[in-house]
Amino acid sequence: MGNHVSRALVSVVAAIILTLFPLFPVKAQQLPRSLTVGSNPPGTVFYALSSGLAKAVSEATPMQMAVQPYTGTSTFLPLLNSGELDFGINNAVDMALSYQGPERLKIGGRNPFVHIPNARLVMRGSPLLVGILVRKDSPLKNIYEIKGKRVAGEYPAQLAVWYNLYGQLASAGLAFKDLKVVAVPAANEGVDALVQGRVDVAMHALNSAKVREADASIGVRHLSIDCSAEGAKRLRQAVPGYYPRFVKGGTALAVVEDTCFIAYDIYLTSHKAAPDAVISAVIKAVWDNIEKLVPLHPGFKEWTRERAVDADATIPYHPAAIQFYREHKSWSGKMDELQKKLLALNP
Repeated sequence: MGNHVSRALVSVVAAIILTLFPLFPVKAQQLPRSLTVGSNPPGTVFYALSSGLAKAVSEATPMQMAVQPYTGTSTFLPLLNSGELDFGINNAVDMALSYQGPERLKIGGRNPFVHIPNARLVMRGSPLLVGILVRKDSPLKNIYEIKGKRVAGEYPAQLAVWYNLYGQLASAGLAFKDLKVVAVPAANEGVDALVQGRVDVAMHALNSAKVREADASIGVRHLSIDCSAEGAKRLRQAVPGYYPRFVKGGTALAVVEDTCFIAYDIYLTSHKAAPDAVISAVIKAVWDNIEKLVPLHPGFKEWTRERAVDADATIPYHPAAIQFYREHKSWSGKMDELQKKLLALNP
């Protein structure tokens, strides 16, 4: 009798173990202690946004997210592709060029980006506004007047900025040959050249710390691109993904009168091998605490739940992101079609 009871007890215990066994791999896939997010260097809007997102994730999850700055986002894309970096703050145009690769997509007749087929979208954030910058006492009033002037350009370490200038010029029907281009590696160095008097014109993102630094040093202001219907058409044709955006005078740093900027979307990105649990936890941390981001930087004003899913996304979403957005009623059949189309580019 005792033996029968013992055998029965063993059977019950064995059944319970077998039932619970699928839980063990989940335990083995617990969230890591730390994560990295790649960004542009301190002084840029991307660095400020990365820092804000890292704060949200670090406070809301067991993971500590650290910002890893690089000269430009183009310099860390290979690390994102390989998974050496967990996340990145990038823009939609750069990601289109790099995800499709130079054989498939060129803008302005060029695509200097390395091919990164493993990139995946986690969340679309706010638009980035980039504007032409001059000294406050400069006689220049609009983009047409920069013709023949010394303009910071080339930007080999921050390829996105080459496209910024290309699009700004295109809005006015201008080209690089119309300028005296002074080579600088990246946007921060372009602003340094303006402060030092080596160029007449530079550019940087709206409300960036670098612009604040320059304004405190010499006084600076942004110039308008051509945002007429014709100018907007030229801009969109030159760089798909760019669009014009007006900023009212006095409402932002170095905007002394109503000024038109180029705008394009900011992405929180990862790679296709990123664990589902990590992606889900990061999205949830941002989603649940999105209102807390706005006080950290003006660039978070349009980083909203409504913008997270983009019907014009330039890279596919991570599967865990799709699952999260389905559960929150933000994913549609149209998005399924877009995802299939984007994945087909890199089978």
